[in-house]
Amino acid sequence: MEVDQLRYFLRVAERGNFTRAAEELNISQPALSRSIQKLEEELGQPVFERKTRSVALTDAGTLLQSRAQQILALIEDTKAEISDDGRSGQIRIGAIPTIAPFFLPDLLRQFSTEFPAASIIVQEDTTDHLLKRCTQGEIDLAILALPVPAKYLEVEELFQEELLLVLPPDHPLVNKPQIRLNDIKSLPFVLLDEAHCLSDNIVSFCRQRSFHPVAVEQTSQLAMVQELVSLSHGISMVPQMARKLDQSDRRVYRSMSGIKPVRKIAMVWNPYRFQSRLLQAFQERLRTYARQQDAYPS
Repeated sequence: MEVDQLRYFLRVAERGNFTRAAEELNISQPALSRSIQKLEEELGQPVFERKTRSVALTDAGTLLQSRAQQILALIEDTKAEISDDGRSGQIRIGAIPTIAPFFLPDLLRQFSTEFPAASIIVQEDTTDHLLKRCTQGEIDLAILALPVPAKYLEVEELFQEELLLVLPPDHPLVNKPQIRLNDIKSLPFVLLDEAHCLSDNIVSFCRQRSFHPVAVEQTSQLAMVQELVSLSHGISMVPQMARKLDQSDRRVYRSMSGIKPVRKIAMVWNPYRFQSRLLQAFQERLRTYARQQDAYPS
């Protein structure tokens, strides 16, 4: 049983399809099929139930999946521990799209200056996918917005930030001295689609105050939310970190009066995986950087 065979098996199990797995592994489908066939011959029974356009794990495959994940994690952790010098190596960071482009660039520049021999790979994805990758050891650390269903993962809150109301410049509320919830209850909202937790944060805040925002449009990118607001398609709420980078005069940001909508940012990691000294150094720099962003400490 070879390490590559286990890697190939896990990718097919994750994708449920030989063609997609082969494309991602950058090998031919016949080569992938032969590798899995040899694995099944060694085990003496099939690990996949072949269907017309997909595959499903057999009982033996389900057991092998768990063991293969443990084996590969042990190999990766052993390599990392042996080569850990605290200054070089690779760190794989995941972040949700409403955090990554606004929060990470300055932090990464500072860290790269201090640790020039380190390599940092950033993966931008939704919360569910990042939690899965963190659990499986595909990333070392995830930066997310709370709450997160982080089973078997360590969660540390970093800071809170305000969600600012964003309006087109000609909106009647722009000149109002104070904007309260009652002022926006009947207004149409532009929100991110359901895959993004920012919409959950906004809807949850509104529901706790007895109204549900009516989303007239949904999109997959925060930049498009901002543009649609500029075009008077509706109003929205945008994280403070995104507002800091928005130099456009085509929209206006206002802080809500009374209890303000906020979101909590946290880092998540797998405590059962090896934590290199380089990763620990990054976590410390992340904590320090986060404290500088926290306008609403817990």
